[in-house]
Amino acid sequence: MILIQVPVPLGDIIAARERIRGVALRTPLVRFHVDAPAEIWLKLENLQPIGSFKLRGAANAMARMTPHELAAGVVTASAGNMAQGVAWCARSLGIPCRVIVPDHAPRAKTDAVERLGGEIIRRPFAEWWEVLMTHDTGGVPGAFIHPVVHNDVIAGNGTIGLEILEDLPDVDTVVVPYGGGGLSCGIASAVKALRPSARVYAAEVETAAPLAASLAAGRPSSVEYIASFVDGIGGRALLADMWPLARAVLDGALVSALGEVAAAIRLLVERARVVAEGAGAAGLAAALAGKAGAGKVVCVVSGGNIDADRLSRILAGEVP
Repeated sequence: MILIQVPVPLGDIIAARERIRGVALRTPLVRFHVDAPAEIWLKLENLQPIGSFKLRGAANAMARMTPHELAAGVVTASAGNMAQGVAWCARSLGIPCRVIVPDHAPRAKTDAVERLGGEIIRRPFAEWWEVLMTHDTGGVPGAFIHPVVHNDVIAGNGTIGLEILEDLPDVDTVVVPYGGGGLSCGIASAVKALRPSARVYAAEVETAAPLAASLAAGRPSSVEYIASFVDGIGGRALLADMWPLARAVLDGALVSALGEVAAAIRLLVERARVVAEGAGAAGLAAALAGKAGAGKVVCVVSGGNIDADRLSRILAGEVP
């Protein structure tokens, strides 16, 4: 297992940006013109070739691996977006990719992995979560790329923080969806190094908010998990390996209701013509409710891979 540095060194993040140049896009930061308690900006990672920020971490991690390490291919455990990132990079390298997914993984994401040549291995949620906790793939061949607990993955994600500060140097707050913590902690490591006064909050949803519970308890904690259309974030427990980093670089967790996230998805489509998945709209939901405070607030739209039927129901005013 690769140990996580606290915080992830700025030099590692800067090096990652050069390493992934030409693979991951430098996504735009755009003003979201809507009545809100803050001046809201959107970092549109849904525009990445795979529709998610995960390409950054996957590309950096795989670029750091040797041909010997990659000889048998790669394997990851993901609900869909990291799977696509690893599959995209594996295809470009001409090596096999295998992906362990939870049984509730959305079809839009698993279909995309298969289009990229990845092999899908479905497991019950509890077994899939155990892979994340133990890093044991149960005999699935290939070099394991953990979607979160991997210094190179987190550094790749942190390149988003560099771009935010280049485009909006006086940002007050950045709100980032929290799944396992690799995105939020990577961005926070970059932002805190270059603009210590800026706040970085994690965004969670009420049906799965282990970070909020852990921060309240002062230790990694478990919560009741309820599967929902917000499938890209949340879990039953905080990944213990991420706790020291999350506690050090994040300013708190902002928890939204499912209805608030659905409303944020609708608003993005109606006002900005932006399609976000549930996780991608979680930060905006918090900002619209005033939970991120005032000033200049950047909401990271982490991905846009949402099933068409779910999106249509949300646009019709439902909460799937």
